[in-house]
Amino acid sequence: MTQIATVERILDADHAEISVPRKSACGHDCEECAGCGVSGAAVKARAANPIGARPGQKVVVESSTKKMLRIVALVYLIPVVLFLAGYVITSLLTASVGVQYGVAVAGFVLGIVFAILYDRRLRAQGGLAFTITRVF
Repeated sequence: MTQIATVERILDADHAEISVPRKSACGHDCEECAGCGVSGAAVKARAANPIGARPGQKVVVESSTKKMLRIVALVYLIPVVLFLAGYVITSLLTASVGVQYGVAVAGFVLGIVFAILYDRRLRAQGGLAFTITRVF
């Protein structure tokens, strides 16, 4: 996956801190929508800098698409799958709608907790690895 980023500062001879604009589903076409009022926030990350980019330069960065898709699946799909699984399994075992909803919500919360723990583990390991490939 490639993105455009800005080099914020040089960390060492081989790494730089970059600022990557956060993407959202709305596209931030605020003239058309004017609904949320959210501006495009930037995420700071550490990136390998084999080309020697300098602070202030716009650069093209690459990250592992496979790893990114795994993160997206864990954060978005696991809670929904656990919610649905909890609801369906309890609907087969009991006729109580309250129990079905309770187990479904518990499955969703368990999925969110799992995603939070995975995020903490990923950050401890250095997060998503970016590599600066060229100056933009």
